Amino acid sequence: MSDQTKTSEKPWGGRFSEPTDAFVERFTASVGFDQRLYHHDITGSIAHATMLAAVGVLTDAERDQIINGLNEVKADIEAGRFEWSVSLEDVHMNIEARLTERIGITGKKLHTGRSRNDQVATDIRLYLRDEIDVIADELKRLQTGLLDLAEREAATIMPGFTHLQTAQPVTFGHHLMAWYEMLARDAERLQDCRKRVNVLPLGAAALAGTTYPIDRAMTARLLGFDRASENSLDSVSDRDFAIEFCSFAALLMTHLSRFSEELVLWTSAQFDFIDLPDRFCTGSSIMPQKKNPDVPELVRGKTGRVNGHLISLLTLMKGQPLAYNKDNQEDKEPLFDTIDTVKGCLRAYADMVPAIAAKAGPMREAAKKGFSTATDLADYLVKKGVAFRDAHEIVGKAVAFGVAESRDLSEMTLAELAQFSDVIADDVFDVLTLDGSVQARNHLGGTAPDQVRAAVTRARKQLLGG
Repeated sequence: MSDQTKTSEKPWGGRFSEPTDAFVERFTASVGFDQRLYHHDITGSIAHATMLAAVGVLTDAERDQIINGLNEVKADIEAGRFEWSVSLEDVHMNIEARLTERIGITGKKLHTGRSRNDQVATDIRLYLRDEIDVIADELKRLQTGLLDLAEREAATIMPGFTHLQTAQPVTFGHHLMAWYEMLARDAERLQDCRKRVNVLPLGAAALAGTTYPIDRAMTARLLGFDRASENSLDSVSDRDFAIEFCSFAALLMTHLSRFSEELVLWTSAQFDFIDLPDRFCTGSSIMPQKKNPDVPELVRGKTGRVNGHLISLLTLMKGQPLAYNKDNQEDKEPLFDTIDTVKGCLRAYADMVPAIAAKAGPMREAAKKGFSTATDLADYLVKKGVAFRDAHEIVGKAVAFGVAESRDLSEMTLAELAQFSDVIADDVFDVLTLDGSVQARNHLGGTAPDQVRAAVTRARKQLLGG
């Protein structure tokens, strides 16, 4: 049959009287995307065969034959000699079929005591666990770069914003440490997610367990899982771990998107706060002067697809009865793309952030605008015995005068300031300077340069596991 697969060629074909429709075969196959699980599928199969021999289901000779055959199949895949077949549906059946071709009937014994349902759940967990570790390393590399930059710019003054309006002066290092705090929470979430990923479903079989005398604790140890799952129904149908990872990813990407928005603003001529190296930017096909911050823009854009994958997985699972359903085949592509996207964005940021060049001059000039030390003047008045609400009104009038005169508070004379309150004296200028403002906030979590450096020191110790 040229357009259809004979039922006898299917490992499950015994019950069927007619072949699978050619379109349905292509429509239901997952091998086009799940073949990336080959390494973890083979790893899980080796552990399963080892366990089966230990409990007497396989002989030692059969175990060794299976393991050697699986390693040969793995070598074929990695050398590009493996031909994936849509008719065999998925990565699991492709590998099992090739194994049986190589070693004969012994290869058919490998699937004893398991189902593709618990096999794929195991493969995905093994795969995601490894990818989480890669992502954690990239996240740590980005955090390290942020700390280095924050320490370097601990005393660089810039305007702090609320509503994107100048609010109070802060240091660039302090602003960067706000980014770090977001990433630190992301790192914690990722490690917490890993705990729930690292549970072994193998042994649940199709949904009810198996009649063979399997040792799930042994399999868990062989594969580095913390424990085996407790309920066979839940084991094969649970995708919470994938949803939780995508939730982590959506939050991480939201943070990277916020960083990106600021980088895009700061590189503009209107802000001119930072410069990104040319290798992270592109030009215009028509405007020769352009230097576009494409990396931050693209990261900002990719956030949407990751958020979409989270919604996709939540929607995928919301109507499923226990136990396994074919719907679950749709878990892989959103998960895989989320992993790929997060890794790419983290790599780009981890490479780019340490190379950011701060423009201290424009930052400082911007901090002088917008009456950023108005709160400092109010605090000064309160310390002189003025009630805060009265101080607020006094400073508001002073700012109105400054707006009319086009001058900042620090540019006014003592006589001009004193007309708004008779408690204002020469020492007022100590609090109206940008440096005095940031230095005055010298407490845990404050923007003072010494506090920024102390925060960097604590964060480095935490990153190193101290």
